[in-house]
Amino acid sequence: MNPKTLRTFQREKLDEITSFWATQKTRKTTGRMNAICLFTGPSRTGKTMAAQVLAKRLDMPMYRIDLSAVVSKYIGETEKNLKRLFDAAEVSDVILLFDEADALFGKRTEVRDAHDRYGNLSIHYLLERMERSRGFVILAVQRKDTIDPAFLRRTRFTIKFPYAHLRKEKDDED
Repeated sequence: MNPKTLRTFQREKLDEITSFWATQKTRKTTGRMNAICLFTGPSRTGKTMAAQVLAKRLDMPMYRIDLSAVVSKYIGETEKNLKRLFDAAEVSDVILLFDEADALFGKRTEVRDAHDRYGNLSIHYLLERMERSRGFVILAVQRKDTIDPAFLRRTRFTIKFPYAHLRKEKDDED
């Protein structure tokens, strides 16, 4: 997919994000805010490409998170992996791209057993860590409604990526 295929509203939103981050970079570390972006849309609609365009515009490396290397079946290991990831990203000043983020940022469940409890603890930890982060995070998901509402409240920017045949209709709506 060519960056020129981005829709006008997507390019404008990328301009807004670029401008926001440029002002944040001039602030002292303590006053800097995070940038959490949500890219929503079906597969192959340009979410990852838009993240790469943004990284190039900001002259920042982008690290695409392999969720299989972060999520662990052992209690507490997912949190340790996330801590290492966010710590390294803040020191290195990179963009973290959580592709297919619905797997990690999904809605919390009703606690019925210990597995649910620990699964929800991982989400609580991730929420807290993203809140404290002073870095740049992009969550790419297929459907916005699969994400926990607490994550949605923390996103600063949202860009929709509709299918090509729906783009004209969506552009008219936005």
